[in-house]
Parts: sequence; C-alpha cells; structure tokens
Amino acid sequence: MLPEGIPTVRVTGRFLFPDGRPLSGQVVFRAPNLLTFAEYDVILGGPVTVPLDATGAFEVELPATDAPGMNPSDWSYSVAEQLVGVAVNRVYQVLLPGEAPEVDLADIAPTDPSTPTYVAVRGDSAYEVAVENGFVGTVAQWLASLIGPTGARGATGATGATGATGAQGVQGAQGATGAPGVVQSVNGISAAAITLTAATVGAIATSAAGAANGVAQLDASGKVPAAQLPASSAAGVLSVNSITPDASGNVALTAATVGAVATAAVGAASGVASLGTDGILTSAQRPTYTAAQVGALATTARGAASGVAPLDASSDVPLANIPPAAIPNVFIPSDLGFQAWTFDPALTDATAQYCQIGYVYLMGIALRAAATLSKICFYTAGNGATQPNTQSFAGLYNAAGTRVALTTSLNNWFTTNEGATVECGLSANYSAAAGLYWVALLINGPTASTNGPGFARGAAAGTNPSGQARASTVTFIRHGRLSTTALTALPTSFTPSSAIVPDANAIWAAVY
Repeated sequence: MLPEGIPTVRVTGRFLFPDGRPLSGQVVFRAPNLLTFAEYDVILGGPVTVPLDATGAFEVELPATDAPGMNPSDWSYSVAEQLVGVAVNRVYQVLLPGEAPEVDLADIAPTDPSTPTYVAVRGDSAYEVAVENGFVGTVAQWLASLIGPTGARGATGATGATGATGAQGVQGAQGATGAPGVVQSVNGISAAAITLTAATVGAIATSAAGAANGVAQLDASGKVPAAQLPASSAAGVLSVNSITPDASGNVALTAATVGAVATAAVGAASGVASLGTDGILTSAQRPTYTAAQVGALATTARGAASGVAPLDASSDVPLANIPPAAIPNVFIPSDLGFQAWTFDPALTDATAQYCQIGYVYLMGIALRAAATLSKICFYTAGNGATQPNTQSFAGLYNAAGTRVALTTSLNNWFTTNEGATVECGLSANYSAAAGLYWVALLINGPTASTNGPGFARGAAAGTNPSGQARASTVTFIRHGRLSTTALTALPTSFTPSSAIVPDANAIWAAVY
C-alpha cells in the first residue's frame, strides 16, 4: 500500500488469443532503480510483476510518472510483456501522467514491437477534445452529433456506350445420353396397338381359379375349400394302425393304439417318472430303499449285538468291541492307568540310564486315540539324595517337532528311592489328538550324573540301538536325542529331519 497522497494511476489490460481464449503469463513494470519521495519519507524500488488472471486480465496501481517532489523526475516505465504461447514478447516505454488516473494498456502500448524506445502516453480522445472545446453531453450524444442529415439524391447518370463483341468461347463438353426411344415390341409382338393376355405373359387367367381344369383357390386360412376337393378324398385313408375310419371318415387314435404312454401316466403309479427342469428325477419320484434291500447293514447295527464293530479315530476297533478271548495275553498302557507308553516297562534293561548334563533325550510314543494329558511319567531304578536342579524339564513334542506341553521344573519331583514311578505334572493340561509324539527329557545336575536318578530303559547296545528300527518309508525316529547340547531349557521347536541324532538310550516313559 503506497503512502496516502502519492499520485497514482490504475493500469488495466487484457490479453487474448485471436480465437478469444485468455492468454496466461505476466506483465512487468520497471521504474528507475530507486524513486525517492522526500515529502512522504519513502523510497520505492524494484520491478512490479502483475500476473494475468483466468480471463487474461490484470490490474495494478502504480505511482504517476509526473508525481511532484519525486526524484528522479522525467522518467518512464519500462513494460515487459511475458506471455505464454507468444513467440515474440514486447518491451516498450510508457508514461503514466497523474492527469489520467485510469488507463488501459491497450490504449498506450505501441503496435510496432520493433520500436522498443518508443514512449507511449495516452492522449485526449476526440470526445475529450470536444468537451474541452465546449461540448456538453455523453459520449453517445457526441457520436450522434457527428451524423449530419441525409443529403439529396443525385441525378441518374447517362447510359454508357455498348462494349465490343467478345471472342468466340470454347466448345462445351458433350451432354449425357438422352432417354430411350419409343418401345418397338412387347414379348415379341410388334404392332401399333398391342393386347396382352394371360397366355402371352405366361400366366393363368383369373377365370381359371376354381374352375374345371383350372387351379384350386385357398380360403382365408390358406387351405383348399371343401367344395374344391374331390368327393373320393374322404375315403382316401383306409386304415391307421389297422383301425378303419368311422362313418364320417375319421380314425380315432389313443396313446395305446400308437404304442405310447398316456400323459395321465406321468408321475402316476405304474406309469412313468417325470423329470424336473434340470432333467433329473424329482425327489418325489425317487425310490427309497432299506439297508436290507441294498445289501447293507443298518446304522443301528454299528456296535450292537450281531452287528458290526465301529472304528475309533485311529481306525482301530475299540477294546469294548473286542471279546476278551481275542485280546492278546499282554499288558497294554490302559491296563496300568496310562494313555500311552514307549514300551512295556517289564522289558527294561538290567542297567539304569543316567542322563548327560544338558542333553535332550527323545522317546517316541503312539497315542492311539485323542486324550487330555496332565502328566509325564518315568521309572527310576534308584535315586540318590541329590535332586535335578531347576534347569531340568520334561515336555511333549508333536511329530513336526513343535513343543505342545511342558512340566514345571523337575527338581521337586524325584525323591530318594530304590525304584519308583515318578509322575511329573504338566504346567497345563494338553488336549492331544491321536498320533505320534516325543517325550523329551532334559537333566541338569547333579554334577556327577550318577548321583541323580537312574532311569529304566530298554536295550541300549551300540551307538545305533534297536530302538531306532523302522521301515525306510517312515521318518519318525522312535528313540534319539537333539544334536544341540549344554541346554538349560527345552526348545520351543526343532526340525526332526536334521536335529535328531542317534543315541544309545531307550528311556521308558508314559503319559496320561
């Protein structure tokens, strides 16, 4: 905002393409480097850049070039048009005297861009000159005053002399072929007056329709009327499927006479089945059969007397459906209160198994049916006064090597004994599905392992004992240990194909 009192001029303008679209860009006004207005204690400097709006127009308020008390004086603005899409932009000088407070750039900009030193200043219009010379009225009134009365019509001029005859023109192109001439003959008949008949044009006379030796007519239904049929036509059919016509010449046929099934028989007893929209028998048309009719046993016979034995989740016959005489005379885990064990504890070796410190021993069990497990059991042939330390644990892993159950620390479960079943409680009950699992055992302390528990075990001959026996198609290792040693806790998981190594142990374990 300029200080109040400095004379200014409002400059406007608008730039358009020849087709009326607005140009974009800016107009830069440059005064001398510094303009000093001592009276207003202000110094002005720098260019004024005015951008064009969306209509191609701009408006700016600038100090008048003849403002009093301005230093320097007698100068002009340098105007630089910077327009997008215009190949050559103009730079020219203009004066903005204070006597014209509003001016449009189109009125003062030079039309010749080759005169950059041209200084344009708005002069008085003819109307303003007229006002200065005493005219009173609006611009429209002034323009109207410029139009004088219509002058008198002038006399008609004399007729001019006839011009000379022009040269012969070039001959034009030949015209199109004209219409054909008069017909000379029709169907080969040449006469001044030709009469055509049905025969001459290869047609049947209308008088022959319905007449003897003529042609038959058709009624409104497109059929030959009965009056034009021969009297013997009704007797033309002698029999149909060995059935002769009645007195009126009609033959009555039924579904039976043509070897068909009556529509009334569709879906009826002793009839034929109807099909649904999908081409399949509807449920109402489908027969039902009993188990006896299809040579099967009823579901009520499953597990019943004289019926069939059901299979449990592991595809085995439950003990309840096996007669006592059919069960081998051996003990199974459930006989002694267990869900599963590694082997019959009566088959243990004569020597006990003492565990290496920090080793994780794995003992395979086969859980034949789903069960909820709460304890892992071992049998110690003897145990000294020293307990395993708090870094000793037992746990349960599935066949994929994922730990699914864990006991609390074993340091409180093993008491001094000369042979006892040790039941180690899980930290939480585990709902186990039928399948193969490993019982894992980790003992840390006492320092001399022989001072700790001696576990009942099976045969342990050699570095690859017979407890690892299995078919080549089976990947599950019944007895072994993890390759990592010096462990103080059971890992959350391991990779069975690479983490298990052979070990001369076959520790007895059970779960329930």
